Amino acid sequence: MDKGLQAHLNMKIFMAAHAGMEETMETNVISDVFGTKVFNDEVMQEYLPKKTYQSLKKTIESGEELTPEVANVVAHGMKEWALANGATHYTHWFQPMTGVTAEKQDSFLGADSTSHAVLEFNGKELVKGEPDASSFPSGGLRATFEARGYTAWDCTSPAFLREDEIGVTLCIPTAFCSYTGEALDKKTPLLRSMEAISKQAVRIMHLFGHEDVTKVSCSVGPEQEYFLVDHDQYLKRDDLIFTGRTLFGAMPPKGQELDDHYFGTIRERQAGYMKDLNIELWKLGILSKTQHNEVAPAQHEMAPIYNTANIATDHNQIVMETMKKVARRHGLECLLHEKPFAGINGSGKHDNWSIVTNTGINLLNPGSAPHDNKQFLLFLAAVIKAVDENAALLRMSASNPGNDHRLGANEAPPAIISIFLGEQLEDIVEQIIATGTATHSIKGEKMDIGVSSIPPVKKDATDRNRTSPFAFTGNKFEFRMVASSMSIAGANTVLNTAVADVLEGMADELAGAADFDSAVDALIQKTLKEHQKVIFNGNGYSDEWVAEAERRGLPNVKTMVDATASLVDPKTIEMFERQNVLTKVELESRAEINYETYAKAINIEAKTMIEMAAKQYIPSIIKYTTSLADSVNQIKSACPEATVSVQTELLTKCSALLAKAQSALNTLIEATDKGCAMEEGKEQAEFYRDTVFSAMSELRTPIDELEMLVDKEFWPVPSYGDLIFEV
Repeated sequence: MDKGLQAHLNMKIFMAAHAGMEETMETNVISDVFGTKVFNDEVMQEYLPKKTYQSLKKTIESGEELTPEVANVVAHGMKEWALANGATHYTHWFQPMTGVTAEKQDSFLGADSTSHAVLEFNGKELVKGEPDASSFPSGGLRATFEARGYTAWDCTSPAFLREDEIGVTLCIPTAFCSYTGEALDKKTPLLRSMEAISKQAVRIMHLFGHEDVTKVSCSVGPEQEYFLVDHDQYLKRDDLIFTGRTLFGAMPPKGQELDDHYFGTIRERQAGYMKDLNIELWKLGILSKTQHNEVAPAQHEMAPIYNTANIATDHNQIVMETMKKVARRHGLECLLHEKPFAGINGSGKHDNWSIVTNTGINLLNPGSAPHDNKQFLLFLAAVIKAVDENAALLRMSASNPGNDHRLGANEAPPAIISIFLGEQLEDIVEQIIATGTATHSIKGEKMDIGVSSIPPVKKDATDRNRTSPFAFTGNKFEFRMVASSMSIAGANTVLNTAVADVLEGMADELAGAADFDSAVDALIQKTLKEHQKVIFNGNGYSDEWVAEAERRGLPNVKTMVDATASLVDPKTIEMFERQNVLTKVELESRAEINYETYAKAINIEAKTMIEMAAKQYIPSIIKYTTSLADSVNQIKSACPEATVSVQTELLTKCSALLAKAQSALNTLIEATDKGCAMEEGKEQAEFYRDTVFSAMSELRTPIDELEMLVDKEFWPVPSYGDLIFEV
């Protein structure tokens, strides 16, 4: 943290403690820093003429076209604000298909600068940029010699200032497209999907008589799980550096068995990190709300307050970048990989999703009598149908190579998509399916804890289900599959598009109904009856559920490679094109990118394993076995009658496992070479999934066994215990 800011905050805390101020210290700290690095509404009103501000607000809220004249004035105001805050450069900040953000920085220095600096920034530079489109994943949309691409200002997401060793940079959120207009990023499809669901949801609301509803927004709150390890220990692990996860490692004597880390007291070092992280996020207007220890040792979680899907996505990208940056200040390394440690709970990103009108109505809020809330029940039925019809596609939207280790591993949602509704809504659904209407709702009760000094607590009508991948949690759905290192754009794009498509069909059917109320009742019953198979309130981790899901006809998509096929399914293409979110060509490109990404990720892991085994583990084990052999010889020489059975047994075990490791290493080298020689695409990805990944497991097994036998002084890398407990 900036020393001046820290001193200022310390003074505020002192004053609050000794001057009897009405506001709390926390409130003062937050209010002092919140949004100070954001070109937000308050800043716009200060730096823009009233007419320009009003025009820009209309563009943001209603999608009205932004004129060049307005863009020029906005650019000037944005420049003046940025310069006043120490900025020297600006950049179009975008989200290519790499999953991370990208940027090209330009200074404000003008071309006519001679002896005096001329600082320039105009509307053209604000609205459009031109990065190289051939150097980012395009899935065949761009040939390597076709370089031109465009970034276009997304004025619905506020510009912000990033401060680091480079200095202060004005970051302008942008979309990224090819020269011919195809989306090359994650933001553009998300924005299209937001427009699609808004359009269809508004139609439904008008049918219900809400003519004042002109826009419906997706509200999203992504919970971010992560690990913190010591940076010096991290640097001793090539697998963590190159792949984000440990490719070797035996379990420590203690893991998460005692459940003593979850919600436990946050240790001093991590607390200092979280404090600085919060302040950095608050500066950027990110509503960092909740922080706590997660299940696994060294694992934690940060959760924000909800925002529109577009801004929430941008904010989550900033969160991940900031987490890593702040960690290094504290001598820590932030791990965002879904499964950094085998045998220990991995990390996800629960995507909390709801839809809200411009008049403030949450369309997924059941109200006090959900059985009588036809509007809510129709939207609920639409979501159920969308999820059931697009289960494999939703699984794909949460897929990356790391998440394959997590999903279905009895620590996270299973790979089977199902919906948890809870007792109250499940009962209502059953009533509607049976009779066409529901007559009552299960009510929450007061819970008497049995302690007189503690008042009765109101009990919710429904418990929660942590094993469900798609769970209703009061007034929203929680999509729990999303990978911790992924952008949330893909999951929300699929969800928005699928629900929009169902709503369109419903609006078309209801628009021509002679009796609207009866038509709504009939449509709700029909939809729930046809798609009830996706509703499951039980234990998603059980073997019984796997068998039951198969009986119901629900897909069990176990890997990213398998899931990718859903992108080019004819019904997927038809849906995305119907909603004007992605074209056939854009979907095919994303499938190609997925296959390439998977093969490249596993290839990097395999090559890292090869290097670590050949240059670290095997030489260290040879040194250890040599020391054992020397010990046997020296003892026998010194005292022939002495027993050396322990040393001999250990030497025999280690030598056998060493031979097994060398054989597995040779197999992995051969498989990796073969995979590298294959043409990029589905077949190569399948080879890495089936052959290379299996060879990696075969190499890991003997080396992990050896870790439990070899003297710690000879072991070349920090152990799991060193990494997750010595933080």
